[in-house]
Amino acid sequence: MGHAPPSALRPGEAMRIPTGGVVPAGADAVVPIEDTVDSGSSVVPNEDLEAGENVTPAGSDMRPGDRILAAGRRIGGPELAVLATLGIAEVPVYRRPRVAIVSTGDELVDPAARPGTGQVRDSNRWAIAGSLIALGCEPVQRPVALDTAEALADALRTALDAADAVVLSGGSSVGVRDLTPRVINQLGRPGVIVHGLRVKPGKPTVFAMLAGKPVIGLPGNPASSLMILEAVAAPIFSRLAGEAAPFRATVEATAAAPFAGRAGWTWFVPVELQYAEGTVTAAQMPLHSANTSLLARAHGYVVLGPERVTIPAGAPVTVNRFSGGGRNG
Repeated sequence: MGHAPPSALRPGEAMRIPTGGVVPAGADAVVPIEDTVDSGSSVVPNEDLEAGENVTPAGSDMRPGDRILAAGRRIGGPELAVLATLGIAEVPVYRRPRVAIVSTGDELVDPAARPGTGQVRDSNRWAIAGSLIALGCEPVQRPVALDTAEALADALRTALDAADAVVLSGGSSVGVRDLTPRVINQLGRPGVIVHGLRVKPGKPTVFAMLAGKPVIGLPGNPASSLMILEAVAAPIFSRLAGEAAPFRATVEATAAAPFAGRAGWTWFVPVELQYAEGTVTAAQMPLHSANTSLLARAHGYVVLGPERVTIPAGAPVTVNRFSGGGRNG
């Protein structure tokens, strides 16, 4: 192993060779030793051999001019194997985009704190950070912005200075204290591009651009916030990371019960996968946007609409897995 064969083979001769060794000249097939009768002085194959059997010819994997890896592809284990095989020890890559995360709301406290009356732990920023890391980004945690226009404007300005994009959590609806769209428009152009999507959950989503950087305003409800980031906003951050398209692991299943959405709308329905007797079924989970545990208990989600708003029981469905991990099944 690791050396040239000691000699060529002549007719009627065989040579012991390790797996992965170089086939000697004069040989055109390899037979596993367990498929032979070895008497010590001779070796007889149990079956007839075909030329080329158990031999990998040089150049059979990759040839000059083949395009093996295209730009915009994330480098993982398989890609690293190819690069190492070709002797490419260094390869140019995109810098991980820095994405600032700003949670908004007077009610938010640190996860290590004990919430008082009317307060909640700020879970959204950590959910968002996990998904951003999975999308190839570097999350930049920023202080909580209080519910005033001045505080939100200051938080957004400093976040834009510190990062390549900004994700805001909360304050994007139409209530008196939902300030995100108004403040964004006060800070520059083009400002808010989209406010409100025909989706469930996550209707009060904001897509904006300031100083040439994307600004995404996510709903404050935990399930809505993370679902929109995963199902709608993910391509933005994948493109910032240089990826041609976000990788989305899917599972093919059948509907355990009918799915029903709303005409003209897109619904993202969390599901639980059930395995039995070689089949996989997807069961809907009750959608409560305020529930933090909902998506952690889900295996993924099914997309309904805007055209296909019903799926009968037993019909095939595609379950999208969450990029940040999610429940295994």
